[in-house]
Amino acid sequence: MAELEISTESVCFIIFEAREVEAQLEMIEDDHGSDLVDGEHYGVIEREDDDPTYDEVKQFIESLSLDEQCDLVALAWVGRGDFDLGEWAEARELARDRHNEHTAEYLLGMPLLADYLQAGLDAFGISCEEIEDERL
Repeated sequence: MAELEISTESVCFIIFEAREVEAQLEMIEDDHGSDLVDGEHYGVIEREDDDPTYDEVKQFIESLSLDEQCDLVALAWVGRGDFDLGEWAEARELARDRHNEHTAEYLLGMPLLADYLQAGLDAFGISCEEIEDERL
């Protein structure tokens, strides 16, 4: 049976904070000329350098133990569909093999981090619903 080394409360905190960070991102339409024949629009995601929510969640992730950080990465991979719950040990081992001092930036660089983590928790049958109710 797959088990998490990181607490549900910690994962849910990161999910809530990542959603706030994602909500603050702006899609900036890039000007690729005035003659877009096919009507395509291009955008880039831009983050403010002085985003206190981003900084807070980044510091929180950095404060986690090695095992907790690896579980967080593996959980995001499960939620993204790179692994299924039956491959949890493999996902965790790969996360440990690839671990470095940029784990927080790696995770926060995922545009759908909150969704991936929530889907990962769903695979474990865990919900942030009660924790979210307490926050409100």
